[in-house]
Amino acid sequence: MASPHTDDLRLAHVLADDADSLTMERFRAVDLHVSAKPDTTLVTDADKTCEQLLRGTLGRARPRDAVLGEEDGASGWGRRQWVIDPIDGTASFVRGVPVWGTLIALMDGDEVVVGCVSAPALGRRWWASRGGGAWHGKSLMAAKPCRVSDVATVEDASFSYSNLTGWEQIGRLDDVLALCRRCWRSRAYGDFWSHMLVAEGAVDIAAEPSLALHDMAALDVIVTEAGGRFGSLAGRPGPLGANALATNGSLHDAAMAFLGHFPDDDGDGGGGRDGGGGGGGGGGGSLHDLSRRRRQPPG
Repeated sequence: MASPHTDDLRLAHVLADDADSLTMERFRAVDLHVSAKPDTTLVTDADKTCEQLLRGTLGRARPRDAVLGEEDGASGWGRRQWVIDPIDGTASFVRGVPVWGTLIALMDGDEVVVGCVSAPALGRRWWASRGGGAWHGKSLMAAKPCRVSDVATVEDASFSYSNLTGWEQIGRLDDVLALCRRCWRSRAYGDFWSHMLVAEGAVDIAAEPSLALHDMAALDVIVTEAGGRFGSLAGRPGPLGANALATNGSLHDAAMAFLGHFPDDDGDGGGGRDGGGGGGGGGGGSLHDLSRRRRQPPG
């Protein structure tokens, strides 16, 4: 597990421990204060207090590093930037659903070099550092490696697609449903968990239609260090797009043929090419060829 960012990864775990203690104390609290942001998404006192706590620790431990948080935006400057989502899955947190977690990442320029995702209500944690592999467990001392699946065809794949409303809002609901019909199994596990299940090999494809950097940075390095691929629906690797597709790697091009959108989009709801060959599950040919066949029934 040794890597140039071992100390940063240890700090990420310290931050996650502090976040777990605070958020679990507020989870299902009868006096939880909930309000709506201008974009109508929910925010709680736990979101705000958790981010302030983590910023305080980073200010003492890494005073030269910048910080980007969901609630308080960007502060500081420099090449190194910590990216924090204090509670990913706030709507679940508010309703008492245990699928929520704290996302902590460190970026060096445009590259994510450390990621930690902690879901205390699920009793789960995942982490990775660039070049150091991906792991899951309850602590650094009780870690098991994460590895994506070796599923090679869409017909054998498990797909987690987030919520259908978001796909409808970006005009890609038919494409998501077409992929659901082609896959062996489809579920909406939700938020960070879909992508962590890809890293573990329990799910083969996960996609979300609208995300920000704080939603994706930690997920990116964990999925890629587990052997998978993570990028936008426009084909850009990494967490700097406006949405996300995470796969086991073998199925990435095939999934992009259903969900991707590119400059040569033919207007039928998606498809195109990003220079790669077709992946498993859709037949041979380019991504453009695959996209034209994406609604055809299996067989």
